[in-house]
Amino acid sequence: MPCPLCSTDGGFVVARTPQFRVVRVTDGDEARRFPAFYRLIWNAHVAEFSDLSVTDRHACMDAVTEIERTLRSLLAPTKVNIASLGNVVPHLHWHVIARFQNDSHFPAPIWAPAQRETAPSLARPLEAVDAAIAQALSG
Repeated sequence: MPCPLCSTDGGFVVARTPQFRVVRVTDGDEARRFPAFYRLIWNAHVAEFSDLSVTDRHACMDAVTEIERTLRSLLAPTKVNIASLGNVVPHLHWHVIARFQNDSHFPAPIWAPAQRETAPSLARPLEAVDAAIAQALSG
């Protein structure tokens, strides 16, 4: 079975480097319930974080940190969730998700049953968040 993260971008591309790309999830229920849901996807097909060289591990986590900082700065979420599961798609990627006290699942993980039927309103348009993430990763 072909890897969906090797054959597609995996979402709306916000930033692209030689090592990874950052996408915003734009499809399905996840995008509606968690509008500030980003993924850092490693370009090379590797399954585990420990498959990366030391330099690449640092670059990866520095980028995840910049995405988190940007979300915190622009959206003031209650919490930012960071996860790397890869059980369904064994291609290295990190989920970076701004969470809000009034989102449909808070305080449970986004993969748990919904606790209410709400979607958060954001302090900034997603296009501004996308641009800020791209800017943070370009320098």
